[in-house]
Amino acid sequence: MITIDAHYCNVILTEHFNTYTSLIGLMKLGIALTDPHDWTAAALLEAAVKRDFETYLIDLRHIEVVIKEDVAISYQGLILPTLDVVVVRDVGAGPMEGVSLRFDLLRQLEMQGTLVLNSPEAIRNAANKYHTTYMLSKAGIPVPATFSVQDRDKAIEIINELRDAVVKPVFGYKGKDIIRVRDGNMLEPDGTISQVPWQEQITQMISSRGMLYIQEFIENRGRDIRAFVVNGKVLGSIYRSAREGHWINNLSQGGTSSPCSLTSSQEKICAKAAEAVGTVFAGVDLIEGPNGMMVLEVNGTPSGEGIFNSCRVNVAEHILDYIYLISHL
Repeated sequence: MITIDAHYCNVILTEHFNTYTSLIGLMKLGIALTDPHDWTAAALLEAAVKRDFETYLIDLRHIEVVIKEDVAISYQGLILPTLDVVVVRDVGAGPMEGVSLRFDLLRQLEMQGTLVLNSPEAIRNAANKYHTTYMLSKAGIPVPATFSVQDRDKAIEIINELRDAVVKPVFGYKGKDIIRVRDGNMLEPDGTISQVPWQEQITQMISSRGMLYIQEFIENRGRDIRAFVVNGKVLGSIYRSAREGHWINNLSQGGTSSPCSLTSSQEKICAKAAEAVGTVFAGVDLIEGPNGMMVLEVNGTPSGEGIFNSCRVNVAEHILDYIYLISHL
């Protein structure tokens, strides 16, 4: 697999032309990323090279815009609206105004005719856990009981009533900054009881965030499921199992992956969840609870590494196949 050098920016790969590119011309494809060592970005780059796309690697954090008589959106000399497609691996974290600008830029590229995958709207939908849960519920997809509140006392009341609750950042990722309160005690990720009073933690969280996103904790086997969907089809799925005694399953938090086989009805739930949020490709997270399978989240900029390591399925190949297919309809 191709690895991306630290000086990856503005690389153009035009080594070969195959039969179809000689007939239709070279497609210009951008891959938006922030980590030059990211497995998924490297896999997308390799898949693009194999298809002889003219490929540019773009860090959205360094795009420049000049608005005078016209609008010029560029990255290190590359005029971005000349791209046919941009595949978004990572928008980049940071202060809200910077992140908002990057989404605006992606929307403006769409408006000027560039195909953006996933679309900025879909990535926004998926990034916002509250809005994702709303859209999933409206689509008839089972989700845990969820509460979004802006009042501290109401939040404490809900957590006491649930008996076992998780409080997540609406725009969180990789299982970070999640707290769990069970029977009046806040649990650390390793299952030990925190010495910090949970009411104090809740007060701080609502003060800094302005709202809280609270879900019932679904009793499970110490694992959840990540399914990777491309164009309405589940390509592979894995169990993400927490470390012994831990309750957070994310691989970035020390969880381990293993192959998982979904039933046809479970695959339909995953495809429906990806569609509800508006994604072409997505990581759909499910939990096996006492009352059946529920969808926890939909990731609009998912990693394909866990699926590849456990199932030997390279999702990047399928994403690039989809791009080639729709560009030649």
